[in-house]
Amino acid sequence: MNESFFQLPQEKRMAIINAGFRVFSRHSYKNSPMSEIAAAAGISKSLLFYYFKNKKELYLFLCRHSTELTQQEITRQGCYDREDFFDIFLSGLKVKVQLMKRYPDLSLFQLKAYYEKDKELRGEINKLIGEYSGYETQAQMLKLDKSRFAEGLDLKMMYTDMYLASQGYLWEKLQGGKIDPDRMEKDLTALAEFWRKVYSRK
Repeated sequence: MNESFFQLPQEKRMAIINAGFRVFSRHSYKNSPMSEIAAAAGISKSLLFYYFKNKKELYLFLCRHSTELTQQEITRQGCYDREDFFDIFLSGLKVKVQLMKRYPDLSLFQLKAYYEKDKELRGEINKLIGEYSGYETQAQMLKLDKSRFAEGLDLKMMYTDMYLASQGYLWEKLQGGKIDPDRMEKDLTALAEFWRKVYSRK
């Protein structure tokens, strides 16, 4: 990508990023025209191609940017400094809700990317998912200490259960085309407290 993109005023960068999130979250990669992204960002199609040489480059930039942005905010706000796994989950949820208010389509974009089947992208998306969302990576960051959980609990299965349930919640909301961040926070907080009762050591 053209490094001059990062020299744009923040407002213009945000407009392009949010336009990409919006269009790619509403269509498959193949059916997301660069002209629609440019129009949503309020710039010409040729200028968008000046910053990103093709649609794939823009899409993969948005994939990595959305993931890095989430991780940076979670780290900056000290979510991983907490001792209890469920407190980490809940504080991370609050960070994601804050991000959704700045980037309304970020979570839907990430969800669509997770399920994107385009052969041109799948390998690089899988690599990114493994880098940030894989169990081995998260187990260390989330401080999954067996002594804190129900005896004999398979922690990988627990993590998978929570991850897929959260993804499933977003997927259900995606069918309606929009996610209410405050409602999401309320619903997933209730679900996390349920998991705390089920999975914690008695």
